[in-house]
Amino acid sequence: MTYNLNALLERAKETAEKAYAPYSGYRVGSALLCKDGSIFTGCNIENSSYSLTLCAERVALFKAVSEGQREFVALAIYVDSDKLFPPCGACRQVISEFADDLRIVYASRLETIESTISELLPGAFRL
Repeated sequence: MTYNLNALLERAKETAEKAYAPYSGYRVGSALLCKDGSIFTGCNIENSSYSLTLCAERVALFKAVSEGQREFVALAIYVDSDKLFPPCGACRQVISEFADDLRIVYASRLETIESTISELLPGAFRL
């Protein structure tokens, strides 16, 4: 499947505008491309009990899985910041559950990095 990472990243950037981030101030959006060509988006949703916060990556992935998707091609993540943030450890583990070869692009206003989940989480936990 051919796909445009820049277009996927643009979807993530648009979705970041919907984030609920009153505590961190970091608005994050993600766009997950499925093997069938469908795209699921997500934004971070914070909570004053910080451990209940959901990252944009997991929101998009859980939306896709809840709709029956299990095969993924690429994930774009955008944070509306000058600082670049890769996916957190929890997101890396959840992503690797479903796609250990997933292509990932993450970006800020100033920088973009392309990687894979296996590069970001070598030795992922497996049962």
